[in-house]
Amino acid sequence: MRLAFMGTPDFAVRALAETVAAGHEIAAVYTQPPAPRGRGQVLQPSPVHAFAEGLGLQVRTPKSMRDPAEIAAFRALELDAAVVVAFGQILVREVLEAPRLGCFNLHASLLPRWRGAAPIQRAIMAGDKATGVQVMRMTEGLDEGPVLLSETVGIEADDTAGSLHDKLAAVGAAMLPRALGAIARGQAVETPQPSDGVTYAKKIKPAEARIDWSRPARELDCHIRGLSPFPGAWFELETPRGPVRVKALLSRPGLGHGAPGEVLDDELLVACGEGAVRLLRLQREGRGAQNADEFLRGTPVTAGARLL
Repeated sequence: MRLAFMGTPDFAVRALAETVAAGHEIAAVYTQPPAPRGRGQVLQPSPVHAFAEGLGLQVRTPKSMRDPAEIAAFRALELDAAVVVAFGQILVREVLEAPRLGCFNLHASLLPRWRGAAPIQRAIMAGDKATGVQVMRMTEGLDEGPVLLSETVGIEADDTAGSLHDKLAAVGAAMLPRALGAIARGQAVETPQPSDGVTYAKKIKPAEARIDWSRPARELDCHIRGLSPFPGAWFELETPRGPVRVKALLSRPGLGHGAPGEVLDDELLVACGEGAVRLLRLQREGRGAQNADEFLRGTPVTAGARLL
């Protein structure tokens, strides 16, 4: 088929690679405009942008797909279909209806659970035992379209948003050519989403990242893993030079009790509102991520200390 691919982050790169490998003609790749990144805040292309250029594909970076000129240019591509994978913009009806067969989205949850922007993080933060990837027909409603293909992926006790992202990206990329093949043959079966069980994966707000040690240990463990590696759940640690911010990147529930935030041993077992969590991987502000034993050699934290 003649396709447009619309995606931005790393999650979408493998899906683009598999779509190209399946033999489809990519008329254009749409992605978000270059954005400032790194310490120097230098403008850099998105992961999809860089990958597509490496393949010699035409790349477009519209600020808004609502722009009439962009809609006209999209229509002019005379597409069979469009594939959308974490593009980062809402598509209006005129765009959705432009391709002959429609627009199809690869979404990282088991809809209708976790519609929206941050389904991977929210699934872990909520303590879900499983999630998945689905291909759906796009409609004007947010992630409300009928589902064509679905795969379930278990969430392990040590999964972070980063590790689950990689699992789902691989599963989704393998699914996409199968779904596109069925669409091309006119054999795709579209199943409406259930009306029950709808939840929304709202974008992660910076204020959510600070750890509240008064929460139960199991909730905090999910919170820490769901925000790892980015933006990273964090706390403050008092040092001789003043308080420093530390990200907790991996944890597990532990046995113990004390005042919330109290360090219960010399290996970073921390009391919560109920139970305790052991911090396994951390990142001090301005430094790289470290396992707990390495972190403690450079930043001693002993029993009785208080994390804020």
